[in-house]
Amino acid sequence: MKLVAVGRMKSGPERELFERYAVRLRPRLELVEIPDAKGSVAEVRRKDAQAILAACGASSFVVALDEGGARPDSAAFAGLLERWLGGGRPLCFVIGGAEGLEASVIARADATLSLGRLTWPHMLVRSLLAEQLYRAQSILSGHPYHREARP
Repeated sequence: MKLVAVGRMKSGPERELFERYAVRLRPRLELVEIPDAKGSVAEVRRKDAQAILAACGASSFVVALDEGGARPDSAAFAGLLERWLGGGRPLCFVIGGAEGLEASVIARADATLSLGRLTWPHMLVRSLLAEQLYRAQSILSGHPYHREARP
């Protein structure tokens, strides 16, 4: 699995949290960081899109993180992950930069996913996604990491 994200994560708590979950995943979550582009908003989005799509590869199953994407609960996300991994194509998640994803990336994506309607810092989204991937794998393996009981 691969995560293509715009921007460089510095060492610190955000990177440590991301790594905590990324190394537990099977297959391991590879992080590919795209340097921040410069220019007008349209130019930045265009440059980001070109770099993102090149990093994903033509044969990948691309999941774009986008506020308009599906909002599954953890159990449903586990089912999606199982289906995506079982499809036989490399799985590639995409997180855009500060200007968001260009329409060409959304159009290329095989699926779109939202982590909710709240706005999250892009560096935290990496950790949130890694944790949810770990949670999904735990659900699929029957591990009690995920507890469904609510008061």
